[in-house]
Amino acid sequence: MGKSQPATSARDQKGVAGAAPTDRLSALCAQALASHRVGQLGEAIALYEQILLLQPNFAEVHNNRGLALAELDRPEEAVASYARAAAIKPDNPETLCNWGVALAQFEKWDEAEAKFRRAIAAHPGFAGAHNNLGLILKERGRMAEATSAVEEAIRLSPKDASYYDNLAAMRPFRVDDNYLTALEGLAAEAASLSAVNRMHLHFALAKANEHLGDTDSAFRQLLAANALKRQQVGYDEAATIARMDRTRELFTRAFIREHEGAGVQSPVPIFIIGMPRSGTTLIEQILASHPEIFGAGELTLFEQTADAVGRATPTAPPFPEFVSAMSAQQLRDLGARYLAQLLSRAPGATRIVDKMPANFLYAGLIHLALPDAPIIHAIREPLDTCVSCFSVHFTRGQLHTYDLAELGRYYRHYQSLMAHWRNVLPPGRIFDVRYEELVDDLEGVARRIVARCGLAWDPRCLDFHRNTRAVRTASAMQVRRPIYRSSVGRWRQYRKFLGPLFAALAPEADAFTLRKAG
Repeated sequence: MGKSQPATSARDQKGVAGAAPTDRLSALCAQALASHRVGQLGEAIALYEQILLLQPNFAEVHNNRGLALAELDRPEEAVASYARAAAIKPDNPETLCNWGVALAQFEKWDEAEAKFRRAIAAHPGFAGAHNNLGLILKERGRMAEATSAVEEAIRLSPKDASYYDNLAAMRPFRVDDNYLTALEGLAAEAASLSAVNRMHLHFALAKANEHLGDTDSAFRQLLAANALKRQQVGYDEAATIARMDRTRELFTRAFIREHEGAGVQSPVPIFIIGMPRSGTTLIEQILASHPEIFGAGELTLFEQTADAVGRATPTAPPFPEFVSAMSAQQLRDLGARYLAQLLSRAPGATRIVDKMPANFLYAGLIHLALPDAPIIHAIREPLDTCVSCFSVHFTRGQLHTYDLAELGRYYRHYQSLMAHWRNVLPPGRIFDVRYEELVDDLEGVARRIVARCGLAWDPRCLDFHRNTRAVRTASAMQVRRPIYRSSVGRWRQYRKFLGPLFAALAPEADAFTLRKAG
């Protein structure tokens, strides 16, 4: 969860702070800040550390170093950096909020919430702290408190459209809603807003119009929001697709057979893979309602561990190239290191769910490193999946979702890679769960999922919506409701806008989808 998406992330990470306190350090500080702001994070960290050698009690630099470490997905080090900053300046609200963000990555919910409340106590007028508190309360299922906190953020900073966007994700807007009136007033002065604020404004208006049943206006707002977002991200479509294609080339059936048997045998990990918005959170919530299963959420752990094992050879190329030279020992190391870190999150759990959808890229490597780990593949109707992705401003990653044509091409290559895994892995190794079947036959499909995980059925899985565990994905609201079918076929109401998506999906889209789209 990076600082680049402060308004829609689960916590509000502020920008790089502070100027140098002395002329002697000013040039070094300016260089560090410049590197940080353009995303040269490794260089920025090195410069921050040089500054701290000269002035160890420079709280802002400890904070900034924490931000850079967090952006590099090194939350343990970020926590330590924020703690050091707070030791020097205990009541700095931005440091406290950033610290809360990092703690939440470890699911230390009480500690994270305490940091946000401490920031509010230190600076009651800090809208970002109220917003952050609201978002973490939402993730914890405390919706009334969450709504009040975000409403307070709006009161304190009524021109920050991101707060309206967050509020619209928590409760529907009505025709006579004061917040809708305020949002429309903000839209009237959109020309004076920054590009980021306009983007959030359009996402908020899209939700509001959908709440009011004006689907045409809602999708026009989505088109505007996503166009602005696309301008702000550096998505390399060619490299992304090439990586998927190269994965298919390297993981042949012969390669799989040659390397099988080297991994760590453990039934503890359960992987849920697929596209975002395909039902992965619902499946995890069902499983996490079983008393023997811990839902760990969307972890980058397997990718990080695989990269670390691959980098053990100094000249090794990045994934997927390094797999061709992996030894049996390296596969065992990968499985063992991943398993050890996973177990540290829930030492007493019989099973632990890792529901990072993007692990579909690593399904072959997962099979080799952890041959007993169930791999559950969430599948949803392609157009519904893509439209749902296009409707969400993701807190991190998912850079392919902000342009309909790019999204369709990504889906097509994901679909081809999943077909490849079914072809080269042992029969039945990947367990497909269709969202539409799950909502039509909750108990029947849920029983099969639990059985696939090697556990006896528990009826609490049917009461998944009563589970009070924190949920950090865009589906946090949906999985706190009983099963519903209203999302099935959602794409139809936007048919007139989906030409680029139809064209991009057409070469390999499901036949039933194309018939309906025609």
